[in-house]
Amino acid sequence: MVKHTHGTKRIRGKVKWFDPAKGFGFVVADEGGPDILLHANVLRNFGQSSVADRAAIEIDVQETERGVQAVEIHTIEPPEVEGPAGLADLEDIDPEVIRAAPLEPARVKWFDKAKGFGFANTFGSDEDVFIHIEVLRRSGMADLQPGEALAIRVINGKRGRMATEVCAWEAAVKRSG
Repeated sequence: MVKHTHGTKRIRGKVKWFDPAKGFGFVVADEGGPDILLHANVLRNFGQSSVADRAAIEIDVQETERGVQAVEIHTIEPPEVEGPAGLADLEDIDPEVIRAAPLEPARVKWFDKAKGFGFANTFGSDEDVFIHIEVLRRSGMADLQPGEALAIRVINGKRGRMATEVCAWEAAVKRSG
C-alpha cells in the first residue's frame, strides 16, 4: 500500500461485487483487510456506471466513521476470463482485425443485462452496434445505461456491426491523452 497525503492510501484489489441499482458495492484489497465501500458516485467520476465482479481495480481509499471507502479510481482491468473464450460471433474473425479496430465515440441506445445484450450508436451514424454482455464483462463492466458515453471498438461481424471492446468515454480519453 502506498500512503498519500490528505489521509488517503492507494491500494490494488478486486471488485467483490457491485450493484448499480443499489448504488454501491465492495472491493477486497490484495493485501487483505476489511471490505472497502465503492459508491456509484466514485465509479461515475471515473466515467462508468458499473464494474464487473472480480475486476482488478486501483483506488485511493480513506478511513471514515463508517469504515474504509474508495474516494478515487485510477484503473480498472477486466476480470480474467474463465473457461473458453466462447463468443461465437468473434471466433472466425482474425484477432489482428479486432485489435486494429479504432476506439470510436458512442452512446448507449439500450442495454438489457437479463437478455445479455444491447445496442449503441457511434458518433455520426444511425446504424446500431451490437454489444454482447460477454464483451462488456471482458471490458471490465457489468451493465450500461441509456445515454451513457462510451468508446467502443467496432467490427463488421456476421450479423452486422458489433463491439469487440467497450470502455467508458473518460477512460478512453485518459488512455489517448
